[in-house]
Amino acid sequence: MKLPSPFEEIANSSKPAQYRVYAIRAVLAMIMAALIAQINLDYLESWLYDFRIRSEVLQRTSGKIELVYIKPSTIQIFKGQPNAKDQSAILHNLLAAEPRAIVYDFPIEQAQGSEEDKSEWAQLISSHSNVFVATPDTPLKGEERSLYLPIPYDSIRMVSAPKTSDTINFAKDRVTRRMLLSYQGATMLPVTLAALYNPEVQNPENIRGHFDFYDTTQSFIDFRRPGSFPSAAFDDLANGSVDWSRYKDKIVIIGTDLNTSEADYILTPYSRIPSAMTRIEMQANMTDTLIRNSSPLRMPHYVNWILLTLISILAIQIVLSMSPAMGLVILVGTLFSFSAISFALFWLFGWWITMAAPLLAGFLVYYFFIPYRLIIENRRSWEYYQKNKLLSQVEELKTNFISMMSHDLKTPIARIQGMTDVILSDQVTLSPQQREAVDTIKQSSDDLLKFISSILNYGKIQSEGVELHMQTKDINTVLQEVIRKHEFLAKVKRIQIVSELEPLFPIRMDPDLMRQVLSNLVENAIKYSPDDTKILVTSEEKADRVVIQVSDQGPGIPEDELNNIFMKFFRSKNVKSTQIKGSGLGLYLAKYFTELHKGKIFVESKDGKGSTFTVELPMEQGGVNA
Repeated sequence: MKLPSPFEEIANSSKPAQYRVYAIRAVLAMIMAALIAQINLDYLESWLYDFRIRSEVLQRTSGKIELVYIKPSTIQIFKGQPNAKDQSAILHNLLAAEPRAIVYDFPIEQAQGSEEDKSEWAQLISSHSNVFVATPDTPLKGEERSLYLPIPYDSIRMVSAPKTSDTINFAKDRVTRRMLLSYQGATMLPVTLAALYNPEVQNPENIRGHFDFYDTTQSFIDFRRPGSFPSAAFDDLANGSVDWSRYKDKIVIIGTDLNTSEADYILTPYSRIPSAMTRIEMQANMTDTLIRNSSPLRMPHYVNWILLTLISILAIQIVLSMSPAMGLVILVGTLFSFSAISFALFWLFGWWITMAAPLLAGFLVYYFFIPYRLIIENRRSWEYYQKNKLLSQVEELKTNFISMMSHDLKTPIARIQGMTDVILSDQVTLSPQQREAVDTIKQSSDDLLKFISSILNYGKIQSEGVELHMQTKDINTVLQEVIRKHEFLAKVKRIQIVSELEPLFPIRMDPDLMRQVLSNLVENAIKYSPDDTKILVTSEEKADRVVIQVSDQGPGIPEDELNNIFMKFFRSKNVKSTQIKGSGLGLYLAKYFTELHKGKIFVESKDGKGSTFTVELPMEQGGVNA
């Protein structure tokens, strides 16, 4: 016995009960969402964020930034780090190229050279407002003096350009994803540089995706892949092998790439290798992000809460309303679609939708409520088992009662039939009224006997007690016996039974059962046909089957009832309103007995235009027990 699904049970319940169930599920989903929201998923969320960055296909820069590296080849050519005199010469050439800004992002005080060369370099730097010296330090308010370098660089004021990494807060994986825009009101270098092209970013409120964190204003970096910004080696500038015009109106950032200090590199969303990206390329990414004002925009907490709640509700609805396989397919499809949409929105608009909590909620809620569903289904299964057991016992008692009563009724009916036969065969002359009364008794007893026989056959079917007694017999002979038996009933209604029987080879069958099948069809045709009509009974051989048809000119069967006509106890609405009696078992038994013979029975009918019942029997078959 198939149990109804929880969804079918809810659908069949009253509206208030349905609303209560859905309300309880929504409350449970919100509770689960609230609990999951308390879990720190920064590491997982940051990994998903990094994956979105890595998988982004179309990436463009503003084209406003050039990088200059002091590389190992530079050390070889200059026999060490370029000294103050070399730096001054390169700075003169860069200034002549008219860049928008020049940034030194390495400890310039460590450069070698005479005091005169150092002073000249320091004077050149401090005399040009578009030349900046970056420092990773962010002094507290009131300690700004620490931004000045020692003599002879004391005329240079450094600008804070720190790198951030998720060490104590956020993902705690040491990856750089954020940039400082300001600290205690002091503007960071990337903002100053970007404002040369995009003055709006001077106000942190105008920077997309900005957020406050302690005494800082921050935003996320719209990273580009390593190598996205054009670069040149310091020694290429020294030997003049570069086109100086490339630096016109650009921001030139000078730094080191020597693989000697971890401080010169960062971990990025693209790679966890310690030397994944240089510090000056990080500065280029931060500045370029601000020039384009394209920081990823993290969705507000209420959006994430809504998504988390909706997916929790969906997961609960799926686990409690669908089969596990189908539910899992729908859940995985939904979460996959949610992920695809989140990625697409990030790539197209830079919208960062939290994914970790909703994805975790989908699977946690689903698997959390699976045991609950199993408990419910086990309880329901036990309840239905008990009900089915009780119904089986009732059905068995009913079948036994029907069989017992039918057997007990056959004896008095047989006596009634015997007495009527004695009266009818007696030489005593009966008055017309007496004759009519005896005929009515005989006809009623015959009808009752047929009804009891149908009930007995039905009882045998229910108890699987029908057994075929196969014989080789001509089906036409059985048909003729049936027609002769019903000729009197047909004459009463002035109905003509026309038989067109082709000569047939004998086939193996149970004559008694097939006689009942054909008798039911012919008797129904007579009962439901109007007076003064015809009934056509035919037999023929088609391929390896014998085909018998009984056609009448009765009221027909409505199209919507054709599929139910062979169901037990079913009667057409066309005859329920008439005085024609019937048990609703005749066609059911006819179908059952025909299928026992490996045959088929079907009907063709149009409402108001009569019916044709067709029985097809195989030419050869073996005995079957049912």
